[in-house]
Amino acid sequence: MKNARFALTALCACLLFCSAAQAESQHRVGGGVNYWVMLDDVDVKDFDDKGLSYLASYQYRMGLLGFEADLEIMPNRGEHTAVAPQGYVLLGDTIYAGAGVGIHYTAGEFADDPFFALKAGLNLELIDNLFTDISLNYRFNKKEELKDKHTRIDTDTIFLGAAIRFGL
Repeated sequence: MKNARFALTALCACLLFCSAAQAESQHRVGGGVNYWVMLDDVDVKDFDDKGLSYLASYQYRMGLLGFEADLEIMPNRGEHTAVAPQGYVLLGDTIYAGAGVGIHYTAGEFADDPFFALKAGLNLELIDNLFTDISLNYRFNKKEELKDKHTRIDTDTIFLGAAIRFGL
């Protein structure tokens, strides 16, 4: 009898939590800009070790748990423009932290290895359903080939970003 009561109580708590999370859930879309700096100096011609990138962003927030999908455009990454699709799991609301993974796509090819990211930020609602997000992002992966197998660099990078999103 105790086990049945415990199971029923746990089921009710889960249903209440899920319905409360569903009531607070929100889809958000928007865009932003990142300023990025590689931690190591890069002595490769025609390759910047800092710059601006642009992103289109989608978030699904349910209370303290959130998911984010971004498509980042990095102009002048070497001789080409790179695109980096990425996804994050976020924990928190106004102040949040998360972890994610993504991959670079340059000159018609995906990178050999994905990058991993840690993210922390401040997410503020400016007016009803308009949010601003200021974040700090650290990305890391194995050493990356740039032009040939002999030109490998450590691409650990820090990003300072700002985004505006609209709740749907």
